[in-house]
Amino acid sequence: MTERKQGAAPRRPLTSPAAPQPARLPAALVHADALPEDLVEVGYVGAAYGIRGWIKVQPHAQDAEALLNARRWWLLAVPRPGLAGSADAGVPPLCLKIAQAREHSGTVVAQAAGVADRNLAEALKGRRVWVRRADFPAPQENEFYWVDLIGCAVSNESGESLGEVSGLIDNGAHQILQVACTLPDGKPGERLIPFVDAYLREVDTAARRIVVDWGLDY
Repeated sequence: MTERKQGAAPRRPLTSPAAPQPARLPAALVHADALPEDLVEVGYVGAAYGIRGWIKVQPHAQDAEALLNARRWWLLAVPRPGLAGSADAGVPPLCLKIAQAREHSGTVVAQAAGVADRNLAEALKGRRVWVRRADFPAPQENEFYWVDLIGCAVSNESGESLGEVSGLIDNGAHQILQVACTLPDGKPGERLIPFVDAYLREVDTAARRIVVDWGLDY
C-alpha cells in the first residue's frame, strides 16, 4: 500500500496551462483581390464592443461621416503609405460588410457580417480602417475633405507658386495648410498657411489648385 504523507499536496503537472489561442478569422473576410485605388485611412479598431461581435473604431477626424456612410470597410494590419499589393507584413487585408454603425462617445461602434462574437471582434483590435473615397458623403458647399486637398498646387493672387499641399494641421481654432516648397537655396522647405477665409481666394479640388492671399516672403 502506498503511504501518503499527512499534509502533502497532490502532484501537479509541471507544464503551464496552454495560452488561449487567438480567434481564427473567417476566410470570407479575407480580401484576396487588389485593393481599391481610392482607399483612405479613417480610423483604427480600438476594442471589441459588447459580446455580439461589434467593434469600436476611433476615427482620425472629429467628423466620422465617412465611416458611418461606407457600407464596406477594409482593415489593414499596419499603416500603409501606398496601396500596391494586397497584404501587409504577411497579414492579409480584411473586407467587412457593415450591417450597422453609429457614433458612441467620440467613437464609432459597428456590427459587421461574419463577426458574431467578442473573440472575433478582439482579433481585429489595432487594425487600421480604410474606406473608399467614393463612399464619402458629398461635402456641403465650401467644405472640403482633407484628402482632396493633399497634392493641390498652391499659388498667390500674383500667380507665384507657393508649393504643394503635403498635409493639414488642426490647432483647435482652425486648420493650417502644410505647403511643401523649395527654398531659394534649393533646399526643401514648408509654408504654413491658415486655411481660413481671410487668406483663401479659390479652392478648386477638381483642377487640383488653391489660390491664397500669401506672399513668397511670408
